[in-house]
Amino acid sequence: MSVQSPQIGLQRWLVPTTLGLAVLGLDQLVKLRVLATLGPVPHSKILWLAGDWLALNYAQNTGVAFGLFQNMPQLFTMTSILITVAVIYAYVHHLPNQCAWVQWATGLIVGGALGNIVDRLRLGYVIDFISVGWWPVFNLADSAISVGVTMLAAYLIFVGDEPAPAPRPAPRDDGLLSELLSRDVE
Repeated sequence: MSVQSPQIGLQRWLVPTTLGLAVLGLDQLVKLRVLATLGPVPHSKILWLAGDWLALNYAQNTGVAFGLFQNMPQLFTMTSILITVAVIYAYVHHLPNQCAWVQWATGLIVGGALGNIVDRLRLGYVIDFISVGWWPVFNLADSAISVGVTMLAAYLIFVGDEPAPAPRPAPRDDGLLSELLSRDVE
């Protein structure tokens, strides 16, 4: 078992904590603005941004992603909390958490999950508002989770979960090496 210095331990938390809190804060601020502008009645006001392809459309989601399994908010609140705890556990014990890519992915996933958990605890539903074409309405927290999961999956598939190899130490006797290389070959 290796012992990490306290500074290394803190560094592995700086990026995911900062990013997670930024995602949570931005998500909640935008949802408050959407509710004030387009709410409180779902789908009553739509702000079209790009033809009939992209719009802001206030919706209340009591289910899970894409509006599936509606009207079970307590179950999904507990499920969301357990999944978030599992992601943090995996980050601490199973993922190469010294890797910036994994830190960013974890920050996005946890920040997005917390954004939706706050909605469920505060309101009993998640505020969704981004409408793109035929895709179900979603929010910034959902986007952060999706991007974070994609980043983490790509890392694990293409790089693997092993930490990068340590750099090779410099040669110890540069003078001897220089002398050998400078000799004439006869």
